[in-house]
Amino acid sequence: MSEQSDLSNEAVEVINAGAKAPLVLVCEHAAREIPACYDALGLDAAARESHVAWDPGALGVARVMAQDLDAVLVAGRVSRLVYDCNRPPEAPGAMPAQSEIFAIPGNATLDEAGRAERVARYYEPFRKTLAATIKRVDAPAIVTVHSFTPIYHGKPRSVEIGILHDSDTRLADAMLAVASEFTDLNVERNAPYGPQDGVTHTLKEHGLAHGHPHVMLEIRNDLITTEAEQRQMAEMISNWLRAAMARPEMEEVKP
Repeated sequence: MSEQSDLSNEAVEVINAGAKAPLVLVCEHAAREIPACYDALGLDAAARESHVAWDPGALGVARVMAQDLDAVLVAGRVSRLVYDCNRPPEAPGAMPAQSEIFAIPGNATLDEAGRAERVARYYEPFRKTLAATIKRVDAPAIVTVHSFTPIYHGKPRSVEIGILHDSDTRLADAMLAVASEFTDLNVERNAPYGPQDGVTHTLKEHGLAHGHPHVMLEIRNDLITTEAEQRQMAEMISNWLRAAMARPEMEEVKP
């Protein structure tokens, strides 16, 4: 299938919209763009290009997975510092004033009107587009694709791929059960983040609330710095996901 963006607006793009698999891929932190009206949120170039602004490599992995699996992909188009589409509007992290070691000046004095403007401009279009996409797909599983920094607050992380879930563990359990058949990387459950960190909003909003099996993938970003690495990782995860969804407990949603 083609990788072109079939539907898009300022907040969200839908890639491979005509895909046939009962699977929806999501990449909330695909982009680092900050619209000019926000004056770069007061950040220098290093901060705007760092992992706090987006998930480096995640969109590259997700695009290849969409092609390999014949799956639709819904991706965000602005930096998560403008609005983090994996957070509800009331969450402090939706428009953070601080992200890891970086202060975000353009969010520090954001008033209620400013917050409401960003919710309407970015979160609601993303949420509605994702909900409509899921509704169009027959009995979908939902897989969100993220990356994370290998060093956080100065501490190295040993986990290389995280398999995250909230209270519905079906797809995560299936992936963890067959992980060793596909990778020698260090795979951990709910690491480097988990539900307690508020990272499962998309899973709860669009998966748990409607009974769709779902999982959040976190890939350490030093493993996916090049296009070749992204492709290799995506192809491995696609095969891994197929095997997981072919397990008896997942039979009704296998791609």
